[in-house]
Amino acid sequence: MEGDAAGSSVAEDDECSRGPEVLCLMRVGRNSDWLRLLDNTEVTIGRGADVTYQLLSPSCPLMISRLHCTFKQREDGQWTVTDKKSLNGVWVNGNRIPAEKAYQLRLGDSIRLGVPVSGTKVEFDYILVQRLLKDIKLCLAKEQREGAKASHVSKKPKRKLSVEEVEPSTSKPKLYRHSSSDKSFAKPCPLSPVKHQQKLSHSEPEKTGPSRQSQEAEQPNNGSSDLCDLDNLQMYSQNILLLREQVDDTQRQVASLEGRPQQADPLRGEQVRELQGQLETLRAKMYRMETLEKSFSETKRQLEAEKTQQQEELLKKQLEEALQEQKKVIDELDHSRQGFEEILSAKNKELELSKEEKEKARAQKEEVVTQVTEVLENELQCIICSELFIEAVILSCAHSFCCHCIKQWRKKKDECPICRQAIQSQTRCLALDNCIDGMVENLSLDMKARRQTLITERKGESR
Repeated sequence: MEGDAAGSSVAEDDECSRGPEVLCLMRVGRNSDWLRLLDNTEVTIGRGADVTYQLLSPSCPLMISRLHCTFKQREDGQWTVTDKKSLNGVWVNGNRIPAEKAYQLRLGDSIRLGVPVSGTKVEFDYILVQRLLKDIKLCLAKEQREGAKASHVSKKPKRKLSVEEVEPSTSKPKLYRHSSSDKSFAKPCPLSPVKHQQKLSHSEPEKTGPSRQSQEAEQPNNGSSDLCDLDNLQMYSQNILLLREQVDDTQRQVASLEGRPQQADPLRGEQVRELQGQLETLRAKMYRMETLEKSFSETKRQLEAEKTQQQEELLKKQLEEALQEQKKVIDELDHSRQGFEEILSAKNKELELSKEEKEKARAQKEEVVTQVTEVLENELQCIICSELFIEAVILSCAHSFCCHCIKQWRKKKDECPICRQAIQSQTRCLALDNCIDGMVENLSLDMKARRQTLITERKGESR
């Protein structure tokens, strides 16, 4: 028992020598440029020169405002972030916080400054974590790394803890806080190897691998949980190594006690039995640790398989939605095509009707022209020469003839060729001449040439 107490004291001294835990903004995807949040200090962030941490974006210089946001610790120890009316805003867990209003932060919260450009990831993406200062010195931003060179003096004095203080508390362990409000997706904080070994040494035997496996199965498989899973796996490996070293030390002590003479050490048998009991206990603990490590690895593989299946289901769902959208677009295009076809059919019908009306009007016009031509030919022809009147004259009996024709007729008979009445007078009719001249303009070229030849011949005869 004295050896256990001494081991506990040494473990606590090692823990104190590890240094204090500090809050910082861990930059996602990088092992550098982490931003430490100093206690009782207002931390300002922006691209200006008078801020605690200056952020300059190489892809988009105006992504970060001169004074983008501030981080401040309240009296109760909780940290808050305030958006100082920045252009692209401060996003906590995927939601943009209101400007000039303090927003309380929790461990595990995702903090994004600005918005993604051209479909790329957010450039300034952080997660609020708590780590040992000595483990993250090389990850801190340049300004903070220079300020961290000074030694940090712990306020609590070093002291050895009793066995009662070393034993784990019965209260529930603290949980990592995630963006989801459901605490079922939370996860216990990983313990250091020494603390975890002490916790296992004082825990109840009912805490077996299957119960741990059921708890691990409820954990989400996201970026923060993956980091904690890796830490737990490394912790299990370190604890197994420590337990093996303790088993080897106990075996050496047992061998050394068994090799001593019994008369020199009368309590040798009792010490050997006690060491053998401790050896059996350590072996049982090491077996439980190996079982936990196997169950943890199996659970991790199951979670990865479930994550792959969920991604496949999500991709299938997205593909179905895309197909449905494409089907809707095709249906809309078909409907539009049908509408256009109906419009084209209506236009074609209108064109056909217009063409038929034009053909009908042209036929009617031709018919009217033909009728008029026939009437003119019947009424405006000279009965003597059967030609259209040339220099038409009207006799006293009101019948009309060509001037040349009636002159030649009167040389034989001085009576009307139609009614046989005596010709008392004849008069030129200019109206008939004008009407015939207008009608001749619409006749063919052959008819015009024939009429002109006839006129020329009659003028030559009259001379």
